Amino acid sequence: MSFQFRACTLDQPLLLAPSLQQWLPEGHLARFLADVTDQLELSAIYSAYDRPDGRGQAGYHPLLMTRLLLYGYCVGVASVVSHK
Repeated sequence: MSFQFRACTLDQPLLLAPSLQQWLPEGHLARFLADVTDQLELSAIYSAYDRPDGRGQAGYHPLLMTRLLLYGYCVGVASVVSHK
């Protein structure tokens, strides 16, 4: 199985700022969730991305999406809806 995901790295540098790790203080909820989610068994999610034909663009990494989902639930934001 070869998966094609967009990179999921906590040390990824941004265009004009330091890495995200430098922005978050020690003990921040996001750091805790990153540590917890590193221990999760996500093989069932990965298997949904296994396309034998190799078509489609790279998706967001399931680990990143899991972290975002859990962080949103922890802070009380289930989704963001724009009302125009």
